[in-house]
Amino acid sequence: MHGPARAGLAAVAAGAVVIAGLDIAYLGEINPLRRTISEHGLGDEAWVFGLGVALLAMGSLAIGVSLLRRRLAGALGLVALLGWSLGLLVVAWFPKHDWSVGPSVSGSIHRVGSFVAFLCLPVAAMLIARTWRKHPRAALAAFVLGGASLLWVAGIATMIAIGNSNGMAWWRVMPLGLVERGLAVTEVGALIALGVWAASRAVTNGPAPLRPVDGTRPATEAGR
Repeated sequence: MHGPARAGLAAVAAGAVVIAGLDIAYLGEINPLRRTISEHGLGDEAWVFGLGVALLAMGSLAIGVSLLRRRLAGALGLVALLGWSLGLLVVAWFPKHDWSVGPSVSGSIHRVGSFVAFLCLPVAAMLIARTWRKHPRAALAAFVLGGASLLWVAGIATMIAIGNSNGMAWWRVMPLGLVERGLAVTEVGALIALGVWAASRAVTNGPAPLRPVDGTRPATEAGR
């Protein structure tokens, strides 16, 4: 397995386990149907939440390095993947805000970071894995999960528009916590698929020279 991809997968898995563990540990205090994942950043466990998100961000960067070294990703896909990682770091550094008490600069930055992260990952997955027909199944999985993530984002945007048109708070139009967790699981799945693709031994940077059926060496090899 490619070293950076292997390290990235390990970091992503660890980060996902940390955040899922927080959800389970505080199930009685934080309603996963209504409360977002970032709610963990407001309590005594804020540092644990920040650690989990940082692991996801750093793991994503390592996977991006592997994709770059193996020439599996173009510039736009890598920029989108970088946007996802930076968005996650912003979410970890700037805590969620209680908007019922008024606006907050930190809360606004957190919201922008969340939006950038959740939008950039599916774009990155679909751009990077768009050549899935020529590559292992992990590339197809990344492409499909990236498309599914975009559908989640489109659904959230639709609910926000419906809420605004009816004078309702957009976070009350849908079970926001459940929807966000569904989106997060789908996006982390797409990220893991990219990592598996980057780590695959079957990946090559170019087609191997064809060997004639009579067993003689190709001209490119014979001239060496």
